[in-house]
Amino acid sequence: MSLSGGRGADIQYIIRGMSLSARAVVLAVLTIALAVSGACKGGFFGRPFEYEEDLYLALDGSATVVVNASIPALVALRGLDLDPAATRLDAREIRAAYESPVTDITRISPPWRRSGRRFVQVRVDVKDIRTLSEAAPFSWSRYALSPQNGHHVFEQKVGASALRPGTLRNVGWSGSELVAFRLHLPSRILWHNSRDLETGQPRSAARGNILSWEQHLADRLDGVPLDIRVEMDSQSILHRTLWLFGGAFIAALAALALLIWFTIRKGAREAAPTTGS
Repeated sequence: MSLSGGRGADIQYIIRGMSLSARAVVLAVLTIALAVSGACKGGFFGRPFEYEEDLYLALDGSATVVVNASIPALVALRGLDLDPAATRLDAREIRAAYESPVTDITRISPPWRRSGRRFVQVRVDVKDIRTLSEAAPFSWSRYALSPQNGHHVFEQKVGASALRPGTLRNVGWSGSELVAFRLHLPSRILWHNSRDLETGQPRSAARGNILSWEQHLADRLDGVPLDIRVEMDSQSILHRTLWLFGGAFIAALAALALLIWFTIRKGAREAAPTTGS
């Protein structure tokens, strides 16, 4: 493991001054830390997602969308005017691409590298998910959210990518890399059409009420359509939880009041003078 820069030199100097066993422990900890850092950005233990959209939806239609993607994927899939070969990433270019009358850019992360490509995260707020397709980077999708038969239905239809024939650069893709669309849902899921990419079998919601739809990068570049549909309760999990806690608290208070009343009444009967005494 090599460490570069002034801070790396300081660390190496400190390590050389340690005993052999202490040095081994420190190096092991640093190795694990680097591995975890890589995993958090989709490497090592993570699957090789080249483009990800995580949609955090509220029942009123407001939402936050978090995009994690490589710069080449943003260029090929969404047509962003960026240079995949540039040595530095100008966050102002990313912001300009995602700004629109319907979106509010809340965060653009510092870039990181994986497989020789730079990745970036963009966090976007939208007041009404049904208008998100008016923002150019999300125009490949059509969004719908409405109450139906006593519950809410969300739909997202993902269409063609922005890829123009003859413009795809060789950036080391094999085509088997993954593209993911995830929904972080606010209420109990009644039905969905999420399927495992490899087996085609129905996929269960992950912890946190999360559903995922995946495609291989080659299919997404070709614009193979993706239809997302979820039916869910029209009452959020938080709302239901608060009502349950509220009901339990009121029931506990009522039981306590009844116990106090019963105890006072029993004490009053015992304290009353006995007839004929």
